[in-house]
Amino acid sequence: MELIEAIRTRRSIRRFKDEQIPEQTIRELLELAIWAPNGMNRQPWVFAVVQDREFLQRLSEQAKASLLERVEALPVLERYSRLMANPKFNVFYNAPTLVLIYGDTGALTFRYDCSLAAHNLMLAAWDRGIGSCWIGFAHFVCDTPELKEEFNVPKDHELVASIILGYPETVPSKGKRREPHIVSWKK
Repeated sequence: MELIEAIRTRRSIRRFKDEQIPEQTIRELLELAIWAPNGMNRQPWVFAVVQDREFLQRLSEQAKASLLERVEALPVLERYSRLMANPKFNVFYNAPTLVLIYGDTGALTFRYDCSLAAHNLMLAAWDRGIGSCWIGFAHFVCDTPELKEEFNVPKDHELVASIILGYPETVPSKGKRREPHIVSWKK
């Protein structure tokens, strides 16, 4: 797949085949992720990979409960309350693989750097016919001290991206984008 095609056709996938991604493929995707631009070549990222479906289900339940606990303090979350209360909803959309990208908070640009690595990961996955989706709801459980300790994530690292991966069951139709909104162009 050509890069321009990958950029224009990659979509967030939320329905996956019941097929696990081979470990070697995940390793290749992570190797491509780390070629992302990063400030001062700090390469502030570490990765945790989860392919245990029971563990992912437990994480999903914990994330939903955590989000529901925060609704009063963060009213913007109210719109997700019914979804989070639904016992059938899985925040990871039953994807077979979750990749967590944590950044070293000692690097000034760690959030940007890790976001760029996530983008590389998602484009490289799409190039191989693997769908992806950035899961914001995972932050409520995957950046806790307990989970970071379980995953051997250094204490001075913070979760930046939670990316699910899997072979798509369906692919959304082509998306549309508005023209670039250029607010200034000085010549």
